[in-house]
Amino acid sequence: MMTEVVVHESPALPVCEQGIEIVERKGKGHPDTICDAVAERISVDLSRAYAKAFGRILHHNIDKGMLVAGQVECRFGGGKVLEPMRLIIGDRAAAGIGGKTVPVDRIAVTAARDWFRRNLRHVDPSRHVRYQVELKPTSPELGSIFERGGEVLVSNDTSAAVGYAPFTPTERLILDVEQFLNGPLFKSEFPETGEDVKVMACRMGRDLSLTVAMPFLARAVRSEADYFQRKADVLRAIERHTSRQPHGFKPARVALNALDRRGAGIEGIYLTLLGTSAEQGDSGQVGRGNRVSGMIALNRPMSGEAAAGKNPVSHVGKIYNVLAQELANRIHHQVVGVREVIVWLCSTIGQRIDRPALAAAQVTLGPRVSLRRVQGAVRRVIQDGLDDLHTLCQGLAQGKYPVC
Repeated sequence: MMTEVVVHESPALPVCEQGIEIVERKGKGHPDTICDAVAERISVDLSRAYAKAFGRILHHNIDKGMLVAGQVECRFGGGKVLEPMRLIIGDRAAAGIGGKTVPVDRIAVTAARDWFRRNLRHVDPSRHVRYQVELKPTSPELGSIFERGGEVLVSNDTSAAVGYAPFTPTERLILDVEQFLNGPLFKSEFPETGEDVKVMACRMGRDLSLTVAMPFLARAVRSEADYFQRKADVLRAIERHTSRQPHGFKPARVALNALDRRGAGIEGIYLTLLGTSAEQGDSGQVGRGNRVSGMIALNRPMSGEAAAGKNPVSHVGKIYNVLAQELANRIHHQVVGVREVIVWLCSTIGQRIDRPALAAAQVTLGPRVSLRRVQGAVRRVIQDGLDDLHTLCQGLAQGKYPVC
């Protein structure tokens, strides 16, 4: 059965032409991003274990996680961890079917430890993090969804999602800057910097300002003067990199670690032992970080759902967010005359996920392009995506689509 797809023309200017734009990106060492990424990694590993043991994925939602900040003693040249961070892994996960089970708690902790080991250079996942697993059995009603069989399941939630394309120059720039600062070339040149990178972009017309937060490692900094010299070197590298990007703005104003105060010693600079503020300064939570687009764009419509950690075969809070973003990208690339597009998908619990209650696209068109000219092509892209939803769900289960 075909889904009715609504296509209408946007009444608004494209975001890149609006007078004000605000975009944020939280890097992999930010506490919120850590929670999202770890939750997603656990879902992928659980999905693999379920498929191996039972031939199919069972019900789970690992989307209620929290990283509780620890305590450290930080000084020039080093310091010590006084209290480790605590990762709370929560919500629901089926243990198995009948008398056969998989070790859910062990899989969750092993996945979390491996993520820390691979992504945060200075965090020892055995010494610096404690793990509290609060994964309880699922309800019989939701669990029964996974026993019905078939390539496409019914939705286990009533939920809505949204995606958009293309990214604006501001959005592309903050993604690039964060990836540059957490990339291997930058870290080899500036090994004294941590992974807890946050970039906030504010644009007014063609004037752009970037505020970057990035900790320096205490073991590499000998004094306050040394810190500010290293900071100046890093700031120049950011400014050089930003000026080379094809964003079309006036030279961006860049602020780095804006809370710093000369003359205040340790209290006036951003030092960490482990490269993340989660060691002491800030806790994290699943769903407070980047959206599926990889950023938090305040000019854009956003879903209230946390995609990370949700099961990849029936929870539309994950599936529709990724699908909507994928469909928006396809429409923008494939349908000539569409300058900007927003795709909405809304589910009803208990209905097949490939038959949403609402599928809609809002398009901004180029000069002399009529809505009638593009409607059919837009509808086909969306319907094709729904028809092939099983393939996308398989990709989600294997971790092929980023969700944060």
